[in-house]
Amino acid sequence: MTQATTAALTLAQLADYQSCTVDRIAAPPDAPEWHDWLEEIGFLPGERAMVMNRALPGGDPLVVRVGNSTFALRRVEAACVQVTLDGAAG
Repeated sequence: MTQATTAALTLAQLADYQSCTVDRIAAPPDAPEWHDWLEEIGFLPGERAMVMNRALPGGDPLVVRVGNSTFALRRVEAACVQVTLDGAAG
């Protein structure tokens, strides 16, 4: 088996209004509880998501829609949500 050579795309990296599908949650080692928390609020594999807006200045937090719910996530939290762009070949 080989590992992928490119880094996973995360919710924090998306442009506003770019539709995606959640692949997995990769919580940081110093905050493993974020995995369960993000899944509890709806970031489950296969769920559609989209960054709706970013606060000014600095773009933190992000306004994110997942399913039919909208949340404000800090950029470090959104970086835990690995996604695939909708319509991406793969």
